Amino acid sequence: MVLVAFCIDFVAVGFFFYSYGVFFKAIAEDFGGSRLGVAIGLTVTNAVGAIAAPYVGRALDKYPLRNVMGIGAIFMAVGFLGLSFVQNELQFYLVLGLFIGFGASSMGNLATSKLVTNWFDRRRGMALGIAAAGVSLSGVIMPYVSAELIENFGWRQGFLAFSGFTFLIVVPLIFRLVISRPEDVGLRPDGAMPLRGADGAIQPLPERIQAPKLRMMELFKQHNFRVIVVTFSVLFCCMNTTLTHMIPRLTDYGYTLVQASLVMSVCAGLGVAGKLSFGWLSDRMSVRRVMAIIIVSQFIGQYLIFTSVDYVMICLGAALFGYGVGGVVPMHGAVTGKTFGRERFGAVLGLMRPAMFPIQILGVPFAGWVFDVTGSYDLAFQAILVLYFVAALSLSLYRQPEKTVT
Repeated sequence: MVLVAFCIDFVAVGFFFYSYGVFFKAIAEDFGGSRLGVAIGLTVTNAVGAIAAPYVGRALDKYPLRNVMGIGAIFMAVGFLGLSFVQNELQFYLVLGLFIGFGASSMGNLATSKLVTNWFDRRRGMALGIAAAGVSLSGVIMPYVSAELIENFGWRQGFLAFSGFTFLIVVPLIFRLVISRPEDVGLRPDGAMPLRGADGAIQPLPERIQAPKLRMMELFKQHNFRVIVVTFSVLFCCMNTTLTHMIPRLTDYGYTLVQASLVMSVCAGLGVAGKLSFGWLSDRMSVRRVMAIIIVSQFIGQYLIFTSVDYVMICLGAALFGYGVGGVVPMHGAVTGKTFGRERFGAVLGLMRPAMFPIQILGVPFAGWVFDVTGSYDLAFQAILVLYFVAALSLSLYRQPEKTVT
């Protein structure tokens, strides 16, 4: 299931979010040149995802995962197809909201984290890290592929290619291979074999626990829920802003689209190492210590990117930033799983999305607006550097659960 989640994350997150910055300026030029306008497109996508997430989370806890994820993949494929035909910003926003936003929420990190969490307990952090590495591997490959598609065929044909791949490869993969829980095939978490009695007979599997329905206000009363929401929403805000505007910033410096895409690939490549190492560390170290390493790595990387126009230094900064970025997704799942357990994982993570949304989404349009007004991203990225101190302060308030819920 880890390999399946890896492949799904490669498309659900990597195809769109890592490639969006590559498509950014080409779309902006077609729709009038405003970077704020294109940045709002990502806001719309995340807004719909945040609205859908609580319902998707409950569906993931209640229904077979292959059904929920398969529907999401179909929506993604239709959305990519629709993007290749849009003629104005309104159509662009509608396709992003109705199809990409819902599809990414239904088949992306929320769903794959639920899948991996169901299958792993003791080695959950490492498993989540391996699965989430699919996002970073896509970030290594897809910016360069997207840049070549745009330069040779145009941005519309690029989205058309994404649609065909999702329809022909990802949808069949999900419906054929996704299994919701190890108990559904007679196994236990972490690959353990079924228990046998003294007579050698396989003991019956425990009935699936139906966790009580959760409500947002009930969760908000829990200290750790609030801490997780603030910490990760700030980090996602910083990450989304940087990854969306990184390539436009580099092309503004005079680098070609392909050169800029290679910097993104360096960033994502180190993200693979980050996902694997931080996933491994999360099974062995305290949450605060692992997250502190992530925040420091991102901060130093951001500072190097911000203060230099030299290609080598920018690549070094992108590598450090990407390494820290790699830890955020698996740690989000690992911390949530350790704090709330696997039976309620989908519902809790689903309710976190709208709670995180107001902070998480501010950075991308803010940076676009700053550029439109000042002709530079400087003010926006100075604000991002300050936000890392906010994330660190919030993290310091996390309370280690007395007993991990599984």
